[in-house]
Amino acid sequence: MPRFFRIRSIVLSAVLLVGLYFYLPYEELPHLRHEASALSGTALLAQYMNDPNQIPRIAAKKSSFDWSSVNFQYPPELAPKLPPPVPNRPRIQFNFQTESREKTVIQERRQYAVKKVFKKNWASYKKHAWMKDELLPMSGQFKDHFSGWAATLVDSLDTLWILGMRQEFYEAVEAVAGIDFGSSTSASVNTFETNIRYLGGLLAAYDLSGHEALKTKAVEVGDLLYSGFNTENRMPVDFISFDDAKKGMGLYVEDSVVSASPGTITLEFSRLSQITGDSKYYAAVSHVMDTFYEHQNATMLPGMWPMMVSMKRKDVVSGYQFTIAGNADSLYEYLPKAHALLGAADQSSKKYEVMSRMFMDTAMEHLFFKPMTPTNEDILISGNCDVLGDGPRLDPESEHLSCFIGGLYALGGRLFQNEAYVRAGDKLARGCAYAYKSFPTGVMPERYNMVICPDAKACKWDEELWVKERAKRKEWKEHLPKGFTTAKDPRYILRPEAIESIFVLWRVTGNAEFRDIAWDMFEAVAKVTETEFANTAIDDVSLEGGGGKTDYMESFWLAETLKYFYLCFADTGLISLDEFVLNTEAHPFRMSQA
Repeated sequence: MPRFFRIRSIVLSAVLLVGLYFYLPYEELPHLRHEASALSGTALLAQYMNDPNQIPRIAAKKSSFDWSSVNFQYPPELAPKLPPPVPNRPRIQFNFQTESREKTVIQERRQYAVKKVFKKNWASYKKHAWMKDELLPMSGQFKDHFSGWAATLVDSLDTLWILGMRQEFYEAVEAVAGIDFGSSTSASVNTFETNIRYLGGLLAAYDLSGHEALKTKAVEVGDLLYSGFNTENRMPVDFISFDDAKKGMGLYVEDSVVSASPGTITLEFSRLSQITGDSKYYAAVSHVMDTFYEHQNATMLPGMWPMMVSMKRKDVVSGYQFTIAGNADSLYEYLPKAHALLGAADQSSKKYEVMSRMFMDTAMEHLFFKPMTPTNEDILISGNCDVLGDGPRLDPESEHLSCFIGGLYALGGRLFQNEAYVRAGDKLARGCAYAYKSFPTGVMPERYNMVICPDAKACKWDEELWVKERAKRKEWKEHLPKGFTTAKDPRYILRPEAIESIFVLWRVTGNAEFRDIAWDMFEAVAKVTETEFANTAIDDVSLEGGGGKTDYMESFWLAETLKYFYLCFADTGLISLDEFVLNTEAHPFRMSQA
């Protein structure tokens, strides 16, 4: 057979097999996988799927307003310049070896199960909420509350790519290319949410696919967000007044905001500077982080910053409440990740390593605790710390939002070659997994309390102490699992933080137990949240069946939660932690190489 016809035959066979692989019932796949391996391997399939000739020609439509044309009253400084790419990074991922066929089949079945759930959700979004922010998964209606820019659509772009849903991906790209970021359904735009969902989603989808339309729209969103730095002290606003921002008027910086808001722009702005070659985005956010860096040791808990800060007064010191959970979480999350993305080529980027090490040491000393459990689990839980007249006081209240911290410590442990961080991350991730399996639904609550072990080194279950501690809590209910004294907020709203850490610990340690933990979590979550159309929030994880459902599905269910579940069971080369850093919405940014 002539070479041309042989190649064409192989490609057509590959296309057919790929299509059948994703659409036939799993039971029909084994022989197809065998036939696929008889081709010239995965390299051919990958080459075909990313062949420029197969990429649809989609041009981005200009928004009704050009955000790059704004004449700022207070132009941000244009220095420091973006540092050069990092020549060498420490290895983050475990050195994985080829698995046995039996183990591979198990993981493929799990992948298929996750993808099946995603496809059901995506089909319902497409049918009932296309181009809207969110699907209402019980009524089949929709809701707009993120400026009307199709939040779920943009947020899910990279998940579509990762799951191999190329046809749906390019259909989504075509829709995204027409979004008008010059018009909003609200008078003001939330900087934090727009940054992590829209800019993050567009950057990641561009990094994965290389489609120029996505880069064009990312620049539009980046320039919109850049207008939020048009303030007298060059600190960003929490909400961008759309009309005032367009006129170039100096914006008003709010007096009090959660620390996560200004602390969660670094990755997106730095990556935007990297792909455009324009340092202005990096320079703007670098000055914000200088404020945190210069005052890190001046707070009431040196090494960490209070939950609330004032960018108007550039005050990141005042305040007595400290946490890595809600309101502060991604401020801390972005420090090691910024170091991974930027390295430490100069002083402007070196600060991320310094800030990372300092907060990680402080949190280990003051926020993490070993809980007392009936089975004497060797786990850690992250609480809160109040600093009053008598010094730091640990509050053993935790949140689902804090569950990202285990993965972050494992990541930081590899970046900074500190095994104590990795061990802490392992125990923190297992702490959240324990909370999942402790409740009858197999899912942990939004917010809860546990009993601190009186002696962390020799902790034994003490029934009397548990009874005594639970009696102090007005939120105590008789049906709560032993060891828990409250489920203050018993909901589960499809959050990703626990599976995020399990995914990172699997990739960092290579311990296959984390895959089994992930599967147990997925089965529980998928079962208790399922509806006719998609998956939804549940009211009370402490009750069998979840105690009822709420018509609510945030975009992070598709952008983060299902993505992390899928990646737990996928080939470990897919979104390798040695090649990508993921933002707080699980959007993977490619790390530039020197």
